[in-house]
Amino acid sequence: MQKLFNALLLSLGVLVLGSAGAADKTKQEEAVALVKKAAAYLNANGKEKALAEFSNPKGQFVERDLYVFVNDLNGNTMAHGGNPKLIGKNVIELKDADGKLFIKEMSELAKTKGKGWVDYKWPNPVTKAIEEKTTYIERVGDVMIGCGIYK
Repeated sequence: MQKLFNALLLSLGVLVLGSAGAADKTKQEEAVALVKKAAAYLNANGKEKALAEFSNPKGQFVERDLYVFVNDLNGNTMAHGGNPKLIGKNVIELKDADGKLFIKEMSELAKTKGKGWVDYKWPNPVTKAIEEKTTYIERVGDVMIGCGIYK
């Protein structure tokens, strides 16, 4: 009986961990899709209209806890669906909880590879705890568009 109970507990643990990994994968896919949608919108509508829409908290680029932001390649925030107070500020020297210059890393990634993921630690506004976060960025012309998720 104890062996059966242990086997059931192990199976449940694997199931829970597997579904958490699947949820992370789904969130990553949603972040990439939102960035690609934003890139298409920017290309179709021009920078001025796109930046205004990206910064609209009730707009089409804010979905649940996902939003896009746009920085130029020097770290100047041009649009931000999650924190409009950052617009117009240079955040290239912004550090995460471990001192990592994550915006600088995003900018370098945009300049060298054009797209990819950057991991860092950031306060989660829901839990108020420092958590692991990853952000997908993609270069579009002279800007990078990003969307991050908590892991």
